[in-house]
Amino acid sequence: MTFKLHLARFTVVLMALGLSTGTQADIKRLENGQPDLNGVWQAMSRANDGLLPHPARAALAMQPGPFGPVPAEEVIALGAVGSVPASMGVVDGDVIPYLPGKAAMQQENQADWLRRDPEIKCYLPGVPRATYLPFPFQIFHSDKAIFVAYEYAGATRDLLLKDPGEAPIDSWMGQSYAWWEEDTLVVKVTGQNDQTWFDRTGNYHSEALVVTERYKLVSDHVIEYSATIEDPNVYSKPWTIRMPIYKRVGKDAQLLQFKCIEFVEELLYGELRDKPLNPKRKSPLPQN
Repeated sequence: MTFKLHLARFTVVLMALGLSTGTQADIKRLENGQPDLNGVWQAMSRANDGLLPHPARAALAMQPGPFGPVPAEEVIALGAVGSVPASMGVVDGDVIPYLPGKAAMQQENQADWLRRDPEIKCYLPGVPRATYLPFPFQIFHSDKAIFVAYEYAGATRDLLLKDPGEAPIDSWMGQSYAWWEEDTLVVKVTGQNDQTWFDRTGNYHSEALVVTERYKLVSDHVIEYSATIEDPNVYSKPWTIRMPIYKRVGKDAQLLQFKCIEFVEELLYGELRDKPLNPKRKSPLPQN
């Protein structure tokens, strides 16, 4: 059987599923005709471990060993649980276009991941990282409002359907303004602070960040998601990540509680005890 015949059959299958061939399956819609985005969704990519392609490795935090790097002392007891799975990456072109000299901060972040990553401290994740953390999120969608609730840290976003103008203050999750371009929901996110990362490898941004998200429902259970990153203080040009997001079904189609602030109290403040449990532990909080 020729390659062209294989390709033709594969294309027919994709068309039947309503996937990315330029066609779209019959999808659920609201009474006003908009695609129905209601549901509990989750990204299955490994983007949170690293946006770029990477091989499997023993850990994110490493230390020198007798025959090469080994997991850092803080994570060595985790064994395979602390390892990093391989990923094909989610960045268009497999390149993040840092300005000259700006990639050095990413490398410093990665080297000091255990002390710097805001996810470890249970800080709110920002956008787009909230989308591809290994936790589900729920979209509430009507003809008058769109609201997103995240399982991680109880984060939320109100997608404003009228242009609110400039964000009054920078915040962890920023300000989201949404509109429709045919069947694609477009969301412009501004007003984020500079404290969030894009992934565990330390890819970062400044307070000038602008994120433009696109949500396209291609079947009742799949959203094609993309986010274009613009930050003239850190990057030489805009760049885009892409991944599918899947609808949860059955008993899993609900958000459970993961308010992780209380889980990191010992990590952040344990050294302030009269008798610290581990006097040698260093706080990951910035030191004056």
